[in-house]
Amino acid sequence: MVLGSPSREVLKGAEGVTYERVEITVSCDVGLQISFVFITKYWQRAIYAKLRQKIGGIIRDLCRQKGVELHEGHAMPDHIHLLLSIPPKFSVANTVGFIKGKSAIRIHRELLGTKRMTGLSFWATGYCASTVGLDEEMIKKYIQDQDKFDKNNK
Repeated sequence: MVLGSPSREVLKGAEGVTYERVEITVSCDVGLQISFVFITKYWQRAIYAKLRQKIGGIIRDLCRQKGVELHEGHAMPDHIHLLLSIPPKFSVANTVGFIKGKSAIRIHRELLGTKRMTGLSFWATGYCASTVGLDEEMIKKYIQDQDKFDKNNK
């Protein structure tokens, strides 16, 4: 394996636990995955049908631009769940700020047809972030089954 080139390999950890090495750079070995939740401003139920699909496309495009790997994502009417791998050169706050800020601008311009850009927001201030660790499959299943979970708890 050439140091500095991105790669994937499965490694054996302590007590036979397997984990996946996500990215190797010249200075570090990173396997950081973070689960995020963003909510819409005032918890408005604004993410529906075609808008939901288009917002997903915008977020996928922004992740590609930033070099962030989107493992899983699911949009609910009033919030969105994402499972991302962030390169070590970016902080969590920097990445979230980029995705939320740029997606809000693109949603207003492309989907809502807004001309002015000042004073507008789509996402609420703040976010929820949690590292994934060895329970990646459980987090992916939770994100995929969010519709069922939301219907059962309301």
